Amino acid sequence: MKISVLTPTYNREDLLDNLYKSLLQNTNDGIDIEWLIMDDGSTDGTSSKIEKFKKDNKIEINYYTQKNQGKMIAINNLIQYVTGELIIECDSDDYFTKDAFKIIREVWEQNKDEKDIYGLCFLKYDANGNNMGKTFKKQKTTMFNLYFKEGETGEKAIVFYSKIRKKYQYILEKEERFSTEARMFHKMDENYQMICMNKPIMICEYQQEGYTKNIIKQLKENPYGYYEYFKEILQKDFKDVKFAKRIYVMKHYILFSYLTKQYHSKNIKGAENKILYYILFLPGIIKSKLRFKKQ
Repeated sequence: MKISVLTPTYNREDLLDNLYKSLLQNTNDGIDIEWLIMDDGSTDGTSSKIEKFKKDNKIEINYYTQKNQGKMIAINNLIQYVTGELIIECDSDDYFTKDAFKIIREVWEQNKDEKDIYGLCFLKYDANGNNMGKTFKKQKTTMFNLYFKEGETGEKAIVFYSKIRKKYQYILEKEERFSTEARMFHKMDENYQMICMNKPIMICEYQQEGYTKNIIKQLKENPYGYYEYFKEILQKDFKDVKFAKRIYVMKHYILFSYLTKQYHSKNIKGAENKILYYILFLPGIIKSKLRFKKQ
């Protein structure tokens, strides 16, 4: 079995050591590893750091560069170089647990013959050993059901089956650089499911300049992708979706309608959701104006 680790990076020279060391820790289990790195226009010493890693000759490392276009385009461009049976994306500020790949192999071997599976979903922990969300309620599910019907929260570590993952790319709008990965996941949900395991395989250490820390800035700079995301959700079957989650979706649909100046109730499926839209529309627009005027 071979695992392809995909890492987009931008001026993270000082953080790559942790990820590299965690990969070396996982070579003891006899699993082939290829580390595919896309440098998104770094101006620090990233290239020299990667060259040093390559000279160690301990794992296969392939280093590519692109002009600064954002992490999602970096991942889209890396997919073509994958040669492993499994793909896992790991940001430069994340790293793997010492038994991560052993766990991945065990779960993969148990489920590799199932035809309707696109990947394996595991827990992510923070640096203090805390689960970044809730534990899974079901072993087999879709990403949409996981977050909208089963009450899941927080980030997860997803290991994709390469032959399926290569059919998809992250979806961006109007030359934007970022959108939620869930747009792609929901496309995959239409034909496949995931296997979920309550075991951590990745440690996450958010940086001050990262996407999560600057979420308001990201929303304002990339509104069209998020608008399409919430529009697509509102065209899905909302049976068993909790009311609080309906409110969440509708509030964000109205927010991004405001930011993109696209106001359409025809995108909304179901009488209950349409009623909710009309009730929340005016308060949502007022709140959006006040929120982004402050920003």
